[in-house]
Amino acid sequence: MAQKMRTLAIGLITVSGASFLTACKSAAPPPAEVPTVPVATVGPATLRNDVVLSAEFQPFQDVDVMAKVAGYVRSIRVDIGSHVKTGDVLAILEVPEIQDELQKAKAGLAGAQANIVTAQAGVQRAEAAANIAHLSYQRINEVATKNKGLVPRQDVDVAQSRDAEALAQLASAKSMLQAAQESKGAAESEYARAGAMLQYATIRAPFDGIVTKRYASTGSMIQAGISSQTQAMPVVRLAQYNVLRLTLPVPVTDAAEVKDGQGVEVTVSNPPRSIHGKISRFAGSVQMTTRTMDTQVDVPNADGALLPGMYAVVHLQLADRPNVMSVPIDAVDGLGTAVEQAYVVRDGIVHLLQVTTGLQTATRLEVLTGVKMGDQVIVGRHTGLSEGEKVEPRTATYENDPSHS
Repeated sequence: MAQKMRTLAIGLITVSGASFLTACKSAAPPPAEVPTVPVATVGPATLRNDVVLSAEFQPFQDVDVMAKVAGYVRSIRVDIGSHVKTGDVLAILEVPEIQDELQKAKAGLAGAQANIVTAQAGVQRAEAAANIAHLSYQRINEVATKNKGLVPRQDVDVAQSRDAEALAQLASAKSMLQAAQESKGAAESEYARAGAMLQYATIRAPFDGIVTKRYASTGSMIQAGISSQTQAMPVVRLAQYNVLRLTLPVPVTDAAEVKDGQGVEVTVSNPPRSIHGKISRFAGSVQMTTRTMDTQVDVPNADGALLPGMYAVVHLQLADRPNVMSVPIDAVDGLGTAVEQAYVVRDGIVHLLQVTTGLQTATRLEVLTGVKMGDQVIVGRHTGLSEGEKVEPRTATYENDPSHS
């Protein structure tokens, strides 16, 4: 009986010990799970930064043609839609007062020419008188020198005085001739001015173009364009259509990449056509209100198929970087700030690295420093990740992930 009780006690102790060990094992915490993170491999890609903008065609030049002088329209030779060449006559003004000024200037020029002729004759007479006076003085002075006492000294002095007087009259005549020549120069200038003003009565086209508006008709009173702009009325409005210009509002983020001569593709829907062009000029400064920079493209329009006011879609290629080190754009935190960071997985451990970036496209980003080819960078959200954390990398997939953007 005692033996049975001892055996039963040992069995209970064994069962209790096993139950205790089982309970201890079940209470121990399970091992921590290693998080899985999406990664992309740093690799080469060709990056292109293309900006698509809409713009409206504008005439290359578009001006109101004003009159230089005031007058009545004698005749107007163009109307809306007239095609003109540089120098073609647009209108002729009737300006009688300028014609009178021209005749007066012409008469003044003729009088100045006559004064020159008179002054030249006076110089010739003065030269002849000066020559005679000088010869007389030389002869009487020679006689008085060789035969002393033969010629009174007073006669010698009188001859010398007449010689000096004749030289002074010659100098005066030459001065009068110079004054007459200067007067002729002034008369010629006045005549040229009057002639130029009369030419302004004929209004000509300043460039090749089309008349888009006509303001005046025969008999209209036209004020001079240099007078008050509230009174001055243009004759016609002229636009240059053989070359049109597009003004593109390039965003401030892309303004620094704009260069003269960069290629663009201009697409027009009606009529459907694609035109290759180049950047002709840009403002060089960003407008504070719109945060854009005006950039212009000149588009040839020799056939006149394009009209001002039509819209066009412009593909502006700002940069082309072949075979640069790149990552998906969501692999870098703090883009555009002083601290740009990437989470790199090496041997299953997270490393937080500071990087510098370059060209950015819609899907990818150029990395200049901080990582190397073949590195695995964590993409997407980086919340909760820390330096030195152990992770399980998993290659992320992107729909329509091209080798270049």
